[in-house]
Amino acid sequence: MSVLSDEQVSERLAGLDGWTRQGDSIVHVATLADFKAAMLYVGAVAYLAESANHHPDIAIGWNTVTLTLSTHSAGGLTAKDFALAEQISKLG
Repeated sequence: MSVLSDEQVSERLAGLDGWTRQGDSIVHVATLADFKAAMLYVGAVAYLAESANHHPDIAIGWNTVTLTLSTHSAGGLTAKDFALAEQISKLG
């Protein structure tokens, strides 16, 4: 899988609400009602990630979940990152 150009990354990010670029990664911070909601959200993300065989870095706070996506094996952002980000965004 090839790394996307800066222009391609910008184009794809424009269609993803709540995702930002940080270096060679895209990041989404979800604020949920409470810890239980955060954990349920993480479970849903884990299900999508396993199905895609592509796994984000996940940081969990009491009601905040930070997801970081990058294709480490390719050395940057690929279509795989954006495909998973689109699925995650549909979780609400």
